[in-house]
Amino acid sequence: MIPQILVDGVTSGAMIALGAIGVTLTYGLLRFANFAHGEFATWGAYAALVIAGGLGTLLGPGATFGDLTFGWHLVAALLGAVAFTALLAAALDWVLFRKLRRQGNAIVLVIASFGASLALRSALEFGFGGQPYYYTREIAMTVRLGAGMRATLDQLVVLAVALALMTGTHLMLRYTALGRALRATSENPDLARLAGIDVARVVRVTWLLGGGMAAAAGVLLGITVQLRPSMGFELLLPLFAAAILGGIGSVPGAMVGGLVIGIAEAAAVPLAGAQYRAAVAFLVMLAMLLLRPRGLFGARDA
Repeated sequence: MIPQILVDGVTSGAMIALGAIGVTLTYGLLRFANFAHGEFATWGAYAALVIAGGLGTLLGPGATFGDLTFGWHLVAALLGAVAFTALLAAALDWVLFRKLRRQGNAIVLVIASFGASLALRSALEFGFGGQPYYYTREIAMTVRLGAGMRATLDQLVVLAVALALMTGTHLMLRYTALGRALRATSENPDLARLAGIDVARVVRVTWLLGGGMAAAAGVLLGITVQLRPSMGFELLLPLFAAAILGGIGSVPGAMVGGLVIGIAEAAAVPLAGAQYRAAVAFLVMLAMLLLRPRGLFGARDA
């Protein structure tokens, strides 16, 4: 049982970590909790559904990759959904948050993000209804991994893509000029501005990156589960728990935190029941806030 819990937990944890990167970047740079971030994942998942459906109508049903349940249509849809949701996140900042930031009141930003979350979710419910959707009705093939572990081929590909995206993001933030500018702005925006960094550009890039990563997480999650307008809302607590566990502002921390939350939720299913899975993320987050508020990868406590 334990090996299988690890497989399920790491797979779901990788998608949580992918979305948590956007949460930790936004909070680390702009100092507010964006409750609309979960909806970016949902909009990305539904954008991929629309794009893949459009490609299927124009080009006909595409062949799948071997024993996987999806093919080139969904790969192209993933790229399109990432671009669309990144622009959606940047547009939301331009229309709403940019003006509110000038007031310097974080509470106003949080309340505005909560309202934006409700509006985005309601728009999806209006357009698609409450019924679930699937990218495909194909049956996912299961493979043996050894030591009593099993996983579908879809899960293995999703895990590989999520890890590749997280690694690429970490390397970009660590070793590129843009990454250094983002980290400098997060540490001290005024000093970064004096050093010649275009802070407004850094903020735009942060929203684009966060929205794109959230969309990728939503599409990858949609490959393994059904699509529902509430999926982003259900993902929101694990995202924040992962970001807090790893340390707000730390991308490696968000990755580790997501994996820990995913494994903890997977372990809760056989131990306590699936209905208590969401409570696990809250308990882990609460314990970290009480024991080490700065998180595992945050600055040392005084």
